[in-house]
Amino acid sequence: MTYVDGFVLAVPTANKALYKAHAEGTIDLFRRYGALKMVETWGVDVPDGEVTSFPMAVKLKPDETVVFSWIIWPDKATRDKAWAEMTSDPDMAAMVEIPFDGKRMIFGAFEPLMEVTLG
Repeated sequence: MTYVDGFVLAVPTANKALYKAHAEGTIDLFRRYGALKMVETWGVDVPDGEVTSFPMAVKLKPDETVVFSWIIWPDKATRDKAWAEMTSDPDMAAMVEIPFDGKRMIFGAFEPLMEVTLG
């Protein structure tokens, strides 16, 4: 069964192109370690909530945009091995500067409950 890493983060809106370039720069790395798919989305209609919301969760500032991303792996074992090995990969170490505040990034790993292709 596939396994999914999910991320929600706040990116300075002025860094959109920089963020996209950063994400594109990780494609080969994740492919090499077995990822099946990467998706990066730029928030367009991400409302504030009364109790909780994406903007509240990442402590979004007025000049930032919420980004929601995920990586699909073939299984948990591949994902776990990849993350363990990537931490010492020189290509990962070369990505020192990230165009967002990593301290406010929310991330987690998920097992799909259901996956349906519609259409």
